[in-house]
Amino acid sequence: MTSVDTSTMTPKDYLFQAVTLSEALPNMQRYAGETVVIKYGGHAMGDPELAKLFAKDIVLLKQVGINPIVVHGGGPQIGRMLDRLAVKSEFIDGLRVTDQATVDVVEMVLSGSINKEIVGNINAAGGFAVGLSGKDGHLIQARKLHRTKKDPESNIEKVLDLGFVGEPDVITPHILDTFLESDIIPVIAPIGSGANGETFNINADTAAGAIASAIGAKRLLMLTDIAGVLDKDKNLIQEMNDAEAKAMIKDGTINGGMIPKIENCLAAVNPKADSHDRGVNAAVILDGRVPHAVLLEIFTEHGAGTMIRSSE
Repeated sequence: MTSVDTSTMTPKDYLFQAVTLSEALPNMQRYAGETVVIKYGGHAMGDPELAKLFAKDIVLLKQVGINPIVVHGGGPQIGRMLDRLAVKSEFIDGLRVTDQATVDVVEMVLSGSINKEIVGNINAAGGFAVGLSGKDGHLIQARKLHRTKKDPESNIEKVLDLGFVGEPDVITPHILDTFLESDIIPVIAPIGSGANGETFNINADTAAGAIASAIGAKRLLMLTDIAGVLDKDKNLIQEMNDAEAKAMIKDGTINGGMIPKIENCLAAVNPKADSHDRGVNAAVILDGRVPHAVLLEIFTEHGAGTMIRSSE
């Protein structure tokens, strides 16, 4: 990691650092004691330099009195391990079809090597991270994900069998409550348990949104590989409400892989009335390729991505 050569710094440089910290104070106070759920994946997780910077940023959040919860993905790493073990898998509408052999590999990679690497980076940066999956402490009780697809020729809806792909059914945050009362930083792999003890692979965006909504997090931060939500002129949209987001999906401004990310954000800021979820104050989609993106979002007035709030 590149370090700062303080021997070349001038009094003006030190003054700039002091002013930056002073300007961050109101935001530190605003977030003090609050919980921030961060979905971590994509290029930010695959780049060793960015991974170390991310770990330092997470430790800093905890140090100033904010409670970070990290939920991570790992699609590329899973793909590489499946290839290495000669386990065939396919995708349907962007979701990996997960049979028993595949889900065993998915759990091994997500709950094992990836989770422990993130934990190791945070601990090396001076934090106290603990890795777990959604199966630990009944954190994520999952159900099988059901998807349908319309046949373009017959116009008939077909039910897709994605195997052991699941979605959160019930979030039991007791174990997280215990961690948040301590100096522990939880790092969560998106694996859930079914009603019959089966293991389900859950999309990391979906898992992060469900956890954030259940615990009433101050923010849900979704690190992606783009700057945020862009308008039709490719300019960053800094803030929108749920009604505006739905309108942009309808008119095609929001399209492709951004749609499910927005839908997860909308579900987090507007939990179902019949659920016990408290909902998220706001969700933010931001560019994880930018160094210190999390700090820029939380500690600066302009933020670093697209914030989505409820219109209520």
